[in-house]
Amino acid sequence: MVGMKIHADLRSDTITLPSEAMKHAMLEAELGDDVLGDEPTVLKLQDAVADLFGKEAACFVPSGTMANQAAIRAHTQPGDEIVTHRDNHIYLYESGAWAAISGCSIRLLDGAGGQFSAEDVEAAVQHKDAHFPNSALLVAENTHNRGGGTIWPMERTEAVTAMARRHGMRCHLDGARIWNACAATGIEPAEYARCFDTVSACFSKGLGCPVGSIVAGDRESIHRVHRIRKLLGGTMRQSGMLAAACLHAMEHNRARLADDHRRARRLADAIVDIPGLEPGPAPVETNIVYFDVPGEADGFSERLDAAGIRMFAVGPRTMRAVLNLMVDDDGIDRTIEVLRTLV
Repeated sequence: MVGMKIHADLRSDTITLPSEAMKHAMLEAELGDDVLGDEPTVLKLQDAVADLFGKEAACFVPSGTMANQAAIRAHTQPGDEIVTHRDNHIYLYESGAWAAISGCSIRLLDGAGGQFSAEDVEAAVQHKDAHFPNSALLVAENTHNRGGGTIWPMERTEAVTAMARRHGMRCHLDGARIWNACAATGIEPAEYARCFDTVSACFSKGLGCPVGSIVAGDRESIHRVHRIRKLLGGTMRQSGMLAAACLHAMEHNRARLADDHRRARRLADAIVDIPGLEPGPAPVETNIVYFDVPGEADGFSERLDAAGIRMFAVGPRTMRAVLNLMVDDDGIDRTIEVLRTLV
């Protein structure tokens, strides 16, 4: 509704707008030509992320989907099979690109919170026989969007990736929200990343950048990712302006993710006490809150929107709220007040 005051936009953490300080950093960025390999700010970002994740190299790309799909293509051959959770982003929300771009089939695992076990991985591995696809790549998602922002425990991460390697598979982490996992646990990015051959990370969600994701990994894999980025049309010229925003966000916006997590828990606690609302099955660990509403979620979303609160309906009765740097404590107060009124 044009002109209506929005008290809290909880549709996603992608709705954030650059701060004045971030825009200043973008305007002041030293520029070159990334296609020609001499974009100094992009090179600085790639080196910084590779170092942070304990990897040899990194490649800056426009989107999280491109990051994941370039990594998948780098690790697989047509006819290979990917093992992943049925609620993972690469399966649900990336336009079937694992098939269209890499020519792979996919083996889907179940498990609460978007997680699975080493035993699940072992059971999914195909026989080494010409009749079956080659089990080539394991993909995990941390934190897990559809799981409710859940965090993979390190012990389980180590177990599933070790099992995959035992069967000759490579491992990729969809770490779009890995920054949230690190902020919530205190575990460094390199500790999560050591279990995987490649890791993707997004700058345009919790960190508040307008554009950008990155893939970090060993030098050979990232060389292939660079070539695949070109194949997919993802090379950019003076992209240092975007990289500067990412460098600014890494320095200034990582610690504040704890504020999003605190507000998400506060919202989740309030939902428990509102008759008619049902909290999601997973405890809130980071910045994502799922809950069920009485009646149809689409209608509930429209009523919220009319009251200046934006959330997505993600199921017949299910709503999703995603805390982000555009929503402060007053916004959560107003959200809770509106929820009580509507129910």
